Amino acid sequence: MKKILLAAAALLSLVCCKPKAPAHPEWTYSTVMYEVNVRQFSPEGTFKGVQAQLPRLEELGVDILWLMPMYKIGEVERKGTLGSYYAISDYCEVNPEFGTMEDFENLLTEAHESGFKVILDWVANQTAPDHVWMTGRPADFYERDSLGNAIWEYDWTDTRSLNYENEAVWAAQDSCMRFWLDKGVDGFRCDAAGEMPAKFWLSVLPGIRRDYPDAYLLAEAEKPELADPAKAFDATYAWELHHIMNEIAQGKKNIGDLRDYLARDAANYPASAFRLMFTSNHDENSWAGTEFERMGDASKVMALLCFTLPGGQPLIYTGQEIGLDRRLAFFEKDPITDWSDNSWTDFWHELVMLKHNNPALWAGERGGKLKYIEGVPDNVLAFRRSVKGNTVEVWANLSPDAVELSDGRTLAAWGYDVKVL
Repeated sequence: MKKILLAAAALLSLVCCKPKAPAHPEWTYSTVMYEVNVRQFSPEGTFKGVQAQLPRLEELGVDILWLMPMYKIGEVERKGTLGSYYAISDYCEVNPEFGTMEDFENLLTEAHESGFKVILDWVANQTAPDHVWMTGRPADFYERDSLGNAIWEYDWTDTRSLNYENEAVWAAQDSCMRFWLDKGVDGFRCDAAGEMPAKFWLSVLPGIRRDYPDAYLLAEAEKPELADPAKAFDATYAWELHHIMNEIAQGKKNIGDLRDYLARDAANYPASAFRLMFTSNHDENSWAGTEFERMGDASKVMALLCFTLPGGQPLIYTGQEIGLDRRLAFFEKDPITDWSDNSWTDFWHELVMLKHNNPALWAGERGGKLKYIEGVPDNVLAFRRSVKGNTVEVWANLSPDAVELSDGRTLAAWGYDVKVL
C-alpha cells in the first residue's frame, strides 16, 4: 500500500509540475509583423525584388513577412490596369506579374534561411468572376440573385461572393490552404474573416492546427468568437483601437476613451488572444491616408502604443520604416524606389528591439498585465507591465502640448518616455 501511495504521489507531482502548454506556437509571442506589398516593393514588383531586400528587413529586425495576395488574379471586370490582388482567379497559382512558382519557392526558402516566418494573405470570402471554380464547380458554389447571377459585396465589382452555406466550399478552401502549407508557408492572414460565418473557421481551422501545429493564423476581424487560438485564430485585428488612436490624434477623443476601450477589450477577449495593432496597413494607406495624414505629429507615440499595450502584436506596413509619406496606388504600378535608411528606420528598429528584448511586452498570456501609474497629468497615459523580473514603464503624452511631470521630466507634444526597470 505504501508503495502504491508513493507512486501515486510521484505521478501527481509530475502532473502538477508539468509546464502548461502555450496557447500559440512557441515562436510567435515576441514577433513583429511586416506587411509586404509585392507589387510596390521594388521597381520590378516581383518575388525576386522582395528577395533582394531580405537583408534590409533582417536588419530592421522584423520576424513575420506577410505577403499580400500573390495568387493569379482575374481579368474579367478588372479594376485599373493591373487589377486587385484580392480578386483571385486561382488559389493554387502565383500571379505571373510577380514571377513563377519557382521564384516564389526561392523567396520562401531564402526567407526561412534568413530566420523569417512567411504568411500568405488568404482571401476566402470571394473570388474573381473568372475564377476556375466559376465554371468548374456547381452553380451553388457562389451566392446568386433571383436570376442566377453571381453577386458581389460592397463596391467589389471585380469579385463574386462564395456561398458558405455550401460546405463543399469549406472543403475546397481547406484543400487550397493546405496546398501552401505543404509548400512550407508558416500560416495565413485571412482577409475579411468576419464576412464569413464563424462556423466555417471553427470547422476548418482545428484540423489545420492539428496537422500544422506551428502555423500562425491571423483574422482580419474583431470578433471574440474567433479569438480562441485552440479553435480558431492566434490573432485578430484591433480595429477599434486603431480608430481611437486616429481620433485622439485629431482631437476628437481623449485618454478616457482609450482607457475605456482597453478595459472593454480585456473583458471581451481571453488573456491568450493576440491583437494586431498598427498605425497603417494596405487598406489604411491606400484609402484612408498615410499615418501622417491621419495622425500627424502623433504618429510616433501611437506606434509606441502598438508595441507596448497588452495583447499587442505590432505591424509595420511597406514603407513605414523609411517614413514614406504618400499613398500607394492599389490597381496600378507605383513602386518605392528609394529604401535608404533614415531616422524613421532607426525609430522602428528601436521599437522592434524593445519588443524582442522585454518579455513584459510579449503578446498574449506571456506578456505582463497593464497597471496604470496614477497621479499623472490628464493628457498622459502612464503604465507599467511586468513579468519574470522584467518591467517596462511607458509615459505617453497624448496631446499637442508639452507636459511637465512631477519628477521634473518634460514630455514634448505627442512625446513619450520608456524605462526598462
